Amino acid sequence: MKKSLASLDLNLLLCLQLLLQERSVSKTAKRMNVTPSAVSKSLSRLRDWFNDPLFVKTPGGLHPTPLAASMEQDLADWLQMSHQLLDKPHHDTPRGLTFELAAENPLMLIAFNTLSQKIYQRYPQATVRLRNWGYDSLDAIIRGEVDIGFTGRETHPRSRESLSLLPWNIDFEVLFSDLPRVYLREDHPALQEEWSLDTFLRYPHISINWENSDTWALDEVLQESGLKRQIALSLPGFEASMFMAAQPNHTLLATAPLYCQHYNQQHGLKLVTRPIPLEAALLQKLAVPFTLLWHKRNGHNPKLIWLKSVLKELYGEAFLATLQQEIGR
Repeated sequence: MKKSLASLDLNLLLCLQLLLQERSVSKTAKRMNVTPSAVSKSLSRLRDWFNDPLFVKTPGGLHPTPLAASMEQDLADWLQMSHQLLDKPHHDTPRGLTFELAAENPLMLIAFNTLSQKIYQRYPQATVRLRNWGYDSLDAIIRGEVDIGFTGRETHPRSRESLSLLPWNIDFEVLFSDLPRVYLREDHPALQEEWSLDTFLRYPHISINWENSDTWALDEVLQESGLKRQIALSLPGFEASMFMAAQPNHTLLATAPLYCQHYNQQHGLKLVTRPIPLEAALLQKLAVPFTLLWHKRNGHNPKLIWLKSVLKELYGEAFLATLQQEIGR
């Protein structure tokens, strides 16, 4: 017999979604600010209502049954739509909104103060949460934990980070395209030599660990020509690589997006840039489209539509023009 939705406490669906995310009664209880006993009772009621065990205990935590697993995406969509309904304003400025952002740093930091001020002007009581873009950020967008992501992808045809390989339920918009540069301190010995591919490869390199990898499209392009750079230092982000490149008494080179020059100027890092010494056709394989990413279910979310417009204003044509001026120097 088909059960009526009226017979189900909708709060139980929130509990179910969190159990699917956490795979743990205690972690779910912590997120709901209730006792583990209360979550266990809710799970028992859910099992009765769906006539399914929903989860099986394993050494690695709770494992969802096929029925529970099949509901995970639908639950995320339903809860997101519920939030959107609750956000419908009874007045011009909804209160208590939360903006969950995952962004590549230092890209977001360049204009984050301006962005946050715009958010607070529009939504005075909003909360803004910014997390670093990481290997699990796409999954966080899909789960509904992140509203929007802002990060670089890759154009190399064999890259795992190509826009064409994004999950079907992720929408995107490219705001600008960046061509990475080589960063080195002002008195680096390479500046006394002819800037060539041989010079570039002679010195040790700083790499960053991006999406759980120490290499990127540059290494693919070099490998195609039978070449390889020496990665002497791997760091967690561009800020750290810029900081280390600026330190004295070493010969390390850093390779990072051109926009990092803005970050360097803001923080007084004495670095100069040089182009990656490759032919134009190969350089185009290194172009990085910096992209806004969001779940399709948020396509009509007023909060996200407004946020995307602000990000496009901050990182759109004017930002691209500044990058083009930097390239021309």
